Amino acid sequence: MKATYSKKEKLKSQKLIEQLFSEGKSVSAYPLRMVYLKTTFNDNTKLKTGVSVSKRNFKKAVDRNRIKRLLREAYRLNKASYFNNITTSYALMILYIGKDGTDFETVDKKTKQLFKSFLEKISRDLN
Repeated sequence: MKATYSKKEKLKSQKLIEQLFSEGKSVSAYPLRMVYLKTTFNDNTKLKTGVSVSKRNFKKAVDRNRIKRLLREAYRLNKASYFNNITTSYALMILYIGKDGTDFETVDKKTKQLFKSFLEKISRDLN
């Protein structure tokens, strides 16, 4: 798996996002939360991922956009090491639920914890 975040890996379908939040399961590593749903895609991708930051907690768009950039970069750098051996397709939404700003080191560390707990949870669900 390449360390990129291409257009076909982005979660954009409104129907799929609504289904993700209504039927999906979640894992948390504060200040991050990931909602996931097992699904199939037409373009043979294993993961489609989106990121979101609450407008309630961050009023300024520049603050929300900065955190979203950090989330996407942490996902891009870590997905190859965690999701290389994944066999089924998943839709993922990574949410920043913290109330104050952050730096890249924190986001990166918490993303790794989040991915680890996600992989543990799906392996438990399979067994």
